[in-house]
Amino acid sequence: MEQGNQTSASEFLLLAFSRWPEWQALLFVLFLCLYLTGLLGNLLILLAIVSDHRLHTPMYFFLANLSAVDLCLPSSTVPKMLLNIQAQTQTISYPGCLAQMYFCMMFANMDNFLLTVMAYDRFVAICHPLRYSTIMTQCLCASLVAVPWILATLNPLLHTLMLARLHFCSNNIIHHFFCDINSLLPLSCSNTSLNQFIVLAAVGLIFVVPSGCILASYSLIISAVMKIPSTQGKLKAFSTCGSHLALVILYYGTITGVYMSPSSNHSTEKDSAASVVFMVVVPMLNPFIYSLRNNELKGALKKAVSQTKIFSQ
Repeated sequence: MEQGNQTSASEFLLLAFSRWPEWQALLFVLFLCLYLTGLLGNLLILLAIVSDHRLHTPMYFFLANLSAVDLCLPSSTVPKMLLNIQAQTQTISYPGCLAQMYFCMMFANMDNFLLTVMAYDRFVAICHPLRYSTIMTQCLCASLVAVPWILATLNPLLHTLMLARLHFCSNNIIHHFFCDINSLLPLSCSNTSLNQFIVLAAVGLIFVVPSGCILASYSLIISAVMKIPSTQGKLKAFSTCGSHLALVILYYGTITGVYMSPSSNHSTEKDSAASVVFMVVVPMLNPFIYSLRNNELKGALKKAVSQTKIFSQ
């Protein structure tokens, strides 16, 4: 392989929003508001669950972990994006790019795993209500969170180490607002066939398998609910998993738009817009979706907010 044109990249240019310089101030305010709203919402969910002993149940334990991840996922990309918009530098160092890619992938993977775990939790609650407390023990709940964290940590570590072995050409322009592996691989002068194979394998293991588990869980849930004779009973059963189902549709809908739509339909603007929805909007909406029709959580939130006001006085 030719070595002459290969360089060790010291930085990359993130040019997703550089085409609209007149919109930079508006984009900065918009993304900042979305980011801060998401942080506040997820912090309140965490505060409510931790402070109210009535919410110390498996469902809310998983929700607390989801809120923690949704605090971290946008925080891995949005602060740098806001800094680039404000400073109009659009640069990120090579180590910073790898680190951003690693944490972004880790928290995105964890979001996916937690939605799968929460689907199983809803399956047990609806299909085996009398055995729920004996099945969803503290040990099992801890394992259902610990194992995904291990997998979510190791998967992006493999991608990062494989990417660090590559050489990059003189072209260091990324038409995105963060360092995404699909944007970095085309910039390499090295043979990336192994990297691409690992990416495809990871998609199968990290996304296809969990999504299949979610589909299987909801198939069994729907089958069990349809056997309930009363309409009121069916509605009550569906209401217990409605919020989670909305999160699943939102998550997989956006991730399909970002990574799984046909390449012929891709454009820089569409990819960036879909990624903003996935990285910023979805984590912001999660706490609102879960608290909208959940009276227990709304009561705990009101209590947590009132206690915060008392302590601040």
